[in-house]
Amino acid sequence: MSRSNRPGLGAVAFFSVAFMLGVYFTFAAVQGDYGLFRRVEISAERDALSRDLATLNVDIERMENLTRRLSDTYLDLDLLDQQARTVLGMIRADEIVIR
Repeated sequence: MSRSNRPGLGAVAFFSVAFMLGVYFTFAAVQGDYGLFRRVEISAERDALSRDLATLNVDIERMENLTRRLSDTYLDLDLLDQQARTVLGMIRADEIVIR
């Protein structure tokens, strides 16, 4: 009786299942919910939100400064005049408005 050099069916099935599992886990590591692409996407979103936060902090500081300058304890007359002109549309008696 001669012996065949072909691998057995069990070995082929084992390596096929192992290969398919390897492909699945590789795909999940790259494309999955916690994969590399998602990590890059989260990092880019974090950077964009950090820039938005910095912009908002600058706006808050500016508004706090304007609020302080219009408060009862510290009144900036020039800022008050500017706000009255801008918001209320007021002018002085000695000014002429040209449209």
